[in-house]
Amino acid sequence: MGRLFILFAIFVLITNPAFAKEAKKTLHIATTVPPITNIVENIGGSLITVTGIVPNGTDSHTFEPVPTDAKTLAQADIIFVNGMSLELPTIKLAEKVKKTGTPIVRLADETLPEDEWQYDFSFPREYGYPNPHLWPNIALAIRYAEIIRDQLAEHDPQHADLYAANASNYIAKLAQLDRAIFACIGTIPESNRKLITYHDSFAYFAPRYGMEIIAAIQPASFTEPGPRDIVHIIEQIKREKIPAIFGSEVFPSKIMEQIARESGARFVDDLSDDELPETPNHSFIGMMVNNIAIMAEALGGDAACASHVDTSNLND
Repeated sequence: MGRLFILFAIFVLITNPAFAKEAKKTLHIATTVPPITNIVENIGGSLITVTGIVPNGTDSHTFEPVPTDAKTLAQADIIFVNGMSLELPTIKLAEKVKKTGTPIVRLADETLPEDEWQYDFSFPREYGYPNPHLWPNIALAIRYAEIIRDQLAEHDPQHADLYAANASNYIAKLAQLDRAIFACIGTIPESNRKLITYHDSFAYFAPRYGMEIIAAIQPASFTEPGPRDIVHIIEQIKREKIPAIFGSEVFPSKIMEQIARESGARFVDDLSDDELPETPNHSFIGMMVNNIAIMAEALGGDAACASHVDTSNLND
């Protein structure tokens, strides 16, 4: 009898128009790079389904979408991308296959006016593509979260309060991270607050937190640098007494090892601009906590400076 009652109750629910309407409200969201995917997941929570197009640990600059990605983009109610020319092949595909009413939300373009776009070592102005890595600057990541919150609420006004509550809680976590990064940089001797990276991912991070980008090894063509560039960088490291240079597993390079060996700097290849760490810190916040701990330790600061930051996701 009890089992029949439960089955009857389920039948009533799924055939009830109000329930069907509620179920239909679940938003299907397509995203690109893992940090954006993670921010969307935190703000949308269980009210949305999220599919990230760019796999974790993949070079987002050279990523080409596959046929299954076309299906994901075609079914999406909202498509969140970074923009600023980061995911051009994916955006072109999305424009061809998306539903008529589905917006492509370019978070970086909506966050930063064009006169504040950075052009630098890996992204020279003459190539026409700005540096798109806004999210390591946590003030800009907070703006991403606000745009995501507003877009979700616009497409699902019935749950606007829930998106706002999630966003408020998540932004509070980002604010804690932001304060921790300032504190971590403060533990590094002033003369060591200089960054040489392989890929130029911290152009918006450095000026916010009081660091200086000295050089990026990878040319704009995403090839290895030539002999003349390598000699120049080695001389610069020696001249400025740079204690460490930073690479990433996403961009493996034997050139970095050579530069470190010949300059006397330590080579650290653990930084990440968009690859989220393994559990239990599998989050954008966890990635940035790892980054700042690695930087601080290698540059003479306190490696435990951000250990108090909550790296969990809201839906954990």
